[in-house]
Amino acid sequence: MSDGVEVLRALHLRRPPGEPLILPGPWDAASARALAEAGFEALATPSAGVAAALGYADGETPADEMFAAVARITRAVDVPVTADIEDGYGLAPKELVERLLAAGAVGCNIEDSTGGALKDPREHAGYLAEFCAAAAGRIFLNARVDTFVHGDGDPGRAVEQAVERAALYLAAGAECVYPIMAPVAVLPLLRSGIEGPLNALALLTPDGPSPAALGKLGATRITFGPQLQRRATAAAAELAAGLR
Repeated sequence: MSDGVEVLRALHLRRPPGEPLILPGPWDAASARALAEAGFEALATPSAGVAAALGYADGETPADEMFAAVARITRAVDVPVTADIEDGYGLAPKELVERLLAAGAVGCNIEDSTGGALKDPREHAGYLAEFCAAAAGRIFLNARVDTFVHGDGDPGRAVEQAVERAALYLAAGAECVYPIMAPVAVLPLLRSGIEGPLNALALLTPDGPSPAALGKLGATRITFGPQLQRRATAAAAELAAGLR
């Protein structure tokens, strides 16, 4: 959809506390269609979920297969799709933009770590700036911040680094920041220190906070990573056991 990026952009703006944008994660065309038919206004592919559906471990999907999977998802629905493209697969910013647009995506996540180590934040901000220049407003960039998964293990330092990195990435042109795996307790600190929209990962556990609760703590949008795909696989395994 030609105006999909503007729809996605608008969905992030002026959201009341407790009403974050909820972006469930499809892993193939069938799951994307089911989620769109359920009424979700936009979708966010999870790289780990797509990898599992394609038979790969997380982080091992070849770029061509990931973009092909995203294209099948975008063709299946009439809502905006933002794609998790990991750390960009080593592609130059202009080529990455071209591959996303060809796949029909109007948004993406780009990680600031590779091989389990954080990238230099200023170098990564430079890459994001080149990406945003090439995208020219056609792709909504959600800059993932990995200080809580690849930092030194100090939660306070992880918050400080996340805020510092977020400022650099937003200045480079990112429109949302995603400090993945940030503990719920630090969301208010991140919210107070980060100027732009904030993406939080919701854990689908009985005692986990609801999306609305995460919104009240400062999250602008909620994603779920590969949890929906893993639940669907578990349901298939249970069905298979019953058939046996």
